Amino acid sequence: MIQSNNVELEAAAFRQLLAHLQQHTEVQNIELMVLADFCRNCLAKWYAAAAAEREIDINYEQAREIVYGMPYSEWKDKYQREATPEQLAAYDAKQKLKAQS
Repeated sequence: MIQSNNVELEAAAFRQLLAHLQQHTEVQNIELMVLADFCRNCLAKWYAAAAAEREIDINYEQAREIVYGMPYSEWKDKYQREATPEQLAAYDAKQKLKAQS
């Protein structure tokens, strides 16, 4: 495959992932962390790091707005719920397993 085609496909898939996460606000970040070991904030950190590597002026908060589709504070007020004890326990168990690896 031609490299430019690969980059286009990866970019399209990433945009679709962002759209999917923005549409599914019921999915909490802690659930993503437990199941997939990453969340929306991780994506924003990776985005900001990729920008920094390329000397593009995008900071973490700007990257969060791109990932969340709105300012993080707005998303948090609208959609973020308090983590349940079960979610926290699952997250802690996942972190312990990672530490053992």
